[in-house]
Amino acid sequence: MRGQRSLLLGPARLCLRLLLQLGSRRRCPPLLRGLVQRWRYGKVCLRSLLYNSFGGSDTAVDAAFEPIYWLVDNVIRWCGVGRNDIATVSICKKCIYPKPARTHHCSICNRCVLKMDHHCPWLNNCVGHYNHRYFFSFCFFMTLGCVYCSYGSWDLFREAYAAIEKMKQLDKNKLQAVANQTYHQTPPPTFSFRERVTHKSLVYLWFLCSSVALALGALTVWHAVLISRGETSIERHINKKERHRLQVKGRVFRNHYNYGCLDNWKLFLGVDTGRHWLTRVLLPSSHLPHGNGMSWDPPPWVTAHSASVMAV
Repeated sequence: MRGQRSLLLGPARLCLRLLLQLGSRRRCPPLLRGLVQRWRYGKVCLRSLLYNSFGGSDTAVDAAFEPIYWLVDNVIRWCGVGRNDIATVSICKKCIYPKPARTHHCSICNRCVLKMDHHCPWLNNCVGHYNHRYFFSFCFFMTLGCVYCSYGSWDLFREAYAAIEKMKQLDKNKLQAVANQTYHQTPPPTFSFRERVTHKSLVYLWFLCSSVALALGALTVWHAVLISRGETSIERHINKKERHRLQVKGRVFRNHYNYGCLDNWKLFLGVDTGRHWLTRVLLPSSHLPHGNGMSWDPPPWVTAHSASVMAV
């Protein structure tokens, strides 16, 4: 049977290759060229429909190792194995290592990040426990700077925009005047090259600062809402699913890391006393965040808290 199939498929493939080669030539008949183009287009469409980025060897290896991950995870939970008395809630399937609470694996950095919020492509780094405050401060003060530049340059923007419109109208009038004249002489420019560049740069500056203020301001407000709730970007999606799951069962979800809006901000900014609002918030400070990122015991000044750890 295999021999008969090879005898039949061999000449068919040869004929198909000959047709494709003939269709690529310029002197090929239009009908044959159209058939070849449709064949190639159909081949591309078929490959696009059947393409699956999750069908590679890496996905197959991960699926094969899934029972091992399950076994190691359950054995560690059953034995209560930890390193240096660190409270672990699961095991990382990529690192094969105990993973503390609020820790997640970054596929780009290829490592586990404590209290991971997200991977920022602009910083080329993960935003986590030790740099989350710096990231939010950067977004907040950058937004204030862009708003200040946009508001302060509003009058300059209006004058520059009016000057650009005037330049366009003058150029149009010059072309009409030159077309009506009998001699060929270019009239002197009303605006110099430096003035043109200055006006266009002011308009570009205003649009750039305004767009950055809108985009970065929305991101800053979003992170401010998450900080007020005691969540990260990843935990927001996890808590949303958990809240919906418990709501179906008639139960109420409670975030164990939410200590109230004010206490969440004090914990995030590292404010222990009243003067820290000046020395650690308004002024530059290199103080470390509260805790080590491994265990999440609330500070003593938190008014209401729960000492239990939620697995996320």
